[in-house]
This record gives sequence, C-alpha cells and structure tokens, in this order.
Amino acid sequence: MTQPDEAFQKGFDAGLTRRILGYIRPYASLAGLALLTTLLFSLIQPLYGLIQRYAIDSAFGPNALSASTPLSLREKLFELVLTAGLTYLGLKVFDFLMRYASTYVINVLGQRVLYDIRADIFTKLQRLPLSYFDANPVGRLITRVTSDVDAINQFITAGLVSLITSSFLIVAYMVIMLNASWQLALISFAVLPILYLVTGYFRTKLRESFRNTRVQQAIVNTKLNENITGMLTVQLFGRENRNGVDFDRSNRSLLGANLRSVSWFAFFQPSVSILGAVASALVLYFAGRAILGEAGMVAAGITLGTLVAFNGWVSQLFQPIQDLADVFNNLQAAMASSERIFGVLDTPVGITDKPDARRLDHFEGRVDLENVWFAYDSAVTADTPDTDERWTLRGIDIHIAPGESVALVGATGAGKTSITSLVSRFYDVQRGAVKVDGHDVKDLAQHDLRRHIGVVLQDVFLFAGTIQSNLTLGSSEISHERVVQACKYVGVHEFILGLPNGYDTEVRERGATLSTGQKQLLAFARALIQNPDILLVLDEATASVDTETEMHIQDALAKVMHGRTSIIIAHRLSTIEHCDRIIVMRRGLVVEEGSHRSLLAQNGYYARLHTLQYAQPDLQEGAAD
Repeated sequence: MTQPDEAFQKGFDAGLTRRILGYIRPYASLAGLALLTTLLFSLIQPLYGLIQRYAIDSAFGPNALSASTPLSLREKLFELVLTAGLTYLGLKVFDFLMRYASTYVINVLGQRVLYDIRADIFTKLQRLPLSYFDANPVGRLITRVTSDVDAINQFITAGLVSLITSSFLIVAYMVIMLNASWQLALISFAVLPILYLVTGYFRTKLRESFRNTRVQQAIVNTKLNENITGMLTVQLFGRENRNGVDFDRSNRSLLGANLRSVSWFAFFQPSVSILGAVASALVLYFAGRAILGEAGMVAAGITLGTLVAFNGWVSQLFQPIQDLADVFNNLQAAMASSERIFGVLDTPVGITDKPDARRLDHFEGRVDLENVWFAYDSAVTADTPDTDERWTLRGIDIHIAPGESVALVGATGAGKTSITSLVSRFYDVQRGAVKVDGHDVKDLAQHDLRRHIGVVLQDVFLFAGTIQSNLTLGSSEISHERVVQACKYVGVHEFILGLPNGYDTEVRERGATLSTGQKQLLAFARALIQNPDILLVLDEATASVDTETEMHIQDALAKVMHGRTSIIIAHRLSTIEHCDRIIVMRRGLVVEEGSHRSLLAQNGYYARLHTLQYAQPDLQEGAAD
C-alpha cells in the first residue's frame, strides 16, 4: 500500500533543482573544471563537419585533381588534404583528453555530493523523534538513503553533463548550419516543432512512470526489510509461501512500473530518430537538386562538401536532442527522489532543545508527572476532549522521590512504557508537565537529560561489532576495568570470558549468535557501565530471562538501584515485590498505589493480578502485561 507521502504530483521544480545544485556549491572549483572540459569537447564536435567540407571541396571542387592538373597544384591540394586529416586527428586526440577529464571530474563531484546528501539524511534521521519512525517503515527510509540518493547522483554525473553538452551542441550546430547554408538549415529545422510536441508528450509520461517506479521500489524495500528482520516468525509459523506470494505481488508491481518506464523511454528514442531521418532526407533531396543544377533550385553556397557536412550535422544535431531523452530520464527520477529526500530533510524535528536549555551536571533524582495527558497520535492536541479514545495517558499524577524505587504494573496498553518514554523525553506531552529535579524536561538539554538515564529494554538491540564496543557504545572514555566491573555485577563476566575472543568477540547483527537471556544480561551491563547518576529505567527488563538467571541478577540490580531513582515496569510481579512503591495502571489511569503488602491488603486490581499470576502458572506470562 502506498504511503501518503510517497506520491507527488509535480514535475520539474526549480526550487528542488536549486537545492540539488546547492550541494555543488562547496565544490565550485570542481564544477567549474567539469564545465570547462565539457564545453571544450562539445566545441570540437561541429568542427569535424567543417574539416570534411573543406577537404571534399578542395579535392572535388573547381580545383579538383584531374589528369591535367599541374604538379604544383597537385602537391598543394595534397598538402591541404593532409593538413585537414592531421587537424581532424589532432582534434580527436584533444577530444579524448577533454572527455576523460570531464568524466573523471564530474564523477568525483557526483560522489562528493552523494556523500554530503547521505550524511545530511543520516544526521537528520538521528535527530527526528521516535514518533517519526513509528509512522515510517524502515524499508522506505533505506530507500531514501540508497535509491533516491543514487537517482540524484545519476542526474549530476550523467543528466547534468548531457544537459550542458546537448544544449550547447544544439545551439552550436544550428549556428554553423545557418552560416554554411541558411536555406538547407531552415529545411532541416522544419521538423523541430514536431519534435518539441513529441518531447513534451513523452516528458509527461516519463515523469509519471518514474514517480510510480520510486513508489513501488520503496514498497518492495519495506516488505523485504520486514521479512528479513522477522524471519524467525516467518519460519516459525510457516508463512514462507504466503509471504512469498505477497512479496511477488509487490515485486510484479515494481516490474510493471519499470517496464512502463522502459517502454515509454524506448518509444521516445526511435521517435526522435525518425524525425532526424526525415530532416536528413529533406536535406539530401533539396541539396542534391541544387547541386545538379535543376531549374528553380537556388544553389548559392551549396557544394558537395556542404551536402556531406550538412548530412553529418543534421545527424549530430538530432543526436544531442535524442540524448536529452536520458536527461529527461534522470531529471524525472531526480525530481521524484529529491521530493522525498527533501521531504525527510524538511521534516520538523518536533522535539528540540530551547536556545537557553539548562545543562545539569548532577541530578538528585526527583521525578514528577503533573496532570499528564499524552497521545501518540500527532493530531491530538491540548484541546482534544478528555473522552477521546486516542489518549494513552489521562491526567497522570506521579511523584517519585530521589532514590525511591517505583514499579509500574498493568495490562498491555495501560501506558507504563509511555511514562518511561516521557521521562526520557522521547515524546512531549499534550497537557501537563514531566519534571526532573523540579525542572520541566522541555527546559533541559536532551543529550544532558538522557546521559543521566540508564535504560534496559525487553527487546535488546546489539550492534554489529565486538562485545566491548556494544557495552561501551563506542565511547573511548569508558575504561576496560569499568566494563569488567559492571559485567561482574550482573554475572555475565564469566560468560564473556568463555567466548573465543572474550570481550573482543565479534557480535553479529542484532546479536544473532547470542541467546535472549545473554543479550538481556549484556543490556544490564551496558546500562550499568554508563553509570546513570540518578535514574535507572527498566522496561520489561527481566521478561525474557529464565528464573535462575533472574535470581542471579536481582542481587546485582539491588546494588545498582541503591541510592538511585528507579522506575521498573513489571512483567512478573515477583520481581517488583521489593520496590518501595507499586503504581497500578489501567487504561491510561492510575488506579492503585502503595507497597506490595498494602496493595494485596486492599484486595483490588493488583491483588487480582497477583492471584491470577500465581494461581494459574500457565497464564503467568500474559497476566501482568
């Protein structure tokens, strides 16, 4: 299914073109050199016809060679033809050098621009809020950084060159042809109005085709990414055939879009060739009659050399026009791609630091949620009615003292994870305020805030690299001793030493070679290594850890949580019985609050969850969350 922002209904856009060319500005010297070499070899092209005309008219004109030609004249004519041949060869050598220089410089320029655009997109994606990634599939974003950027590169390295050379050559050929014989030139130009109409028609069709191709390519990339990342689920539930059929449907749509683009492009080139052939036939017909001296024909300036040169010029005139088909090809692809690329680059960051954002070196650890109303739907505002079903959190008031450990309990969708996301300011609230140490998180620098927050998620993400680099997240400021100490705390040190290369063991993408429990332990160690000053947020952290491993890490967690504000989202209620306070949530509301014993004594919602979990072990995994 096509996403709303995938389809665009405009063709050439001067604003987008200026933005693309803006990436060339830092490399003005390279662009200038590319333009110079391109114009030089373009300037040479019409000269070949002039040399041929000169040589033919010298050998076969009024002073042409014959049996009665004096020896001195023969030698002179031979010297003229030899000079013409050597000049022709010299120009070809110069042509080769200029083409080589132009091709090399322009491709270097294109790669520099490609690098800059990719870097800008990546940097922008790093700054966008999580809500953006909630709404945009990974495959579509990958398309932006790969296929769409490549389309712009093709426009710069191929389309832009052809646009310059072809435009220059068309003008140059027209001027030379008019100067050589304005009569034959006007005859040649007779088909140009038809060519203009044909070009306009095909340009529209090509634009629509390439836009649709990009849309289908993004869909295929999205489905491919989903199937690869979800391969365990695909194979576990035997969905290979069904997913194959679904992918084949999208793949065929992409094939159809590509074939439609190819068919229009293939039809355009022969159309230009036919019109070029018509122009050549007209020149041959009228020039031939003029040279033969047929009555009624004006033969002024029309010689055999002029006829041969004109025949070449007409073919060469229509060649750059035909080359413009490639320019339209690249231009349409670049316009469609640049719309999407700049759509990403122009996406409002949403969550930004204020110019005077506060930077705190140390947090005491007080966390306050004051009348917080929050919804993931960006269309929800502070004025949205309280009864709207899109609200995730409804008037939440939670106050956590420094060093206090608080557990959040509730069914799936109750809003537990949303609270931890708001404390880290991955999202902003629509109403109310989230405060740390009395400061609204909107007034704090995001990097500074998150630097003090250690987070352990249920779905652990490990980067491709070594165990050490995953634990330190590439920070050179973290010593190996500190890493080892944290790993000993969570009981993962011995496991790491048992690996082939210890802490330098390579980890495959997403930790494919590690068990879920091992990855979870590494995630605990990673959080501890960052040494959060005041806050350790555990989001379903022990959900995938077996009972023995869970018991093993409880002691380490107790040490780490001591003196730190801790927010724990419970999966198994046994893991949070020791917490200072338990907050029970249901449908975005706080329904109960107290210690484990006091909540059981109330015999309310928490007590029912506790009874259900312990009375029916088979349902243990789903009761709490």
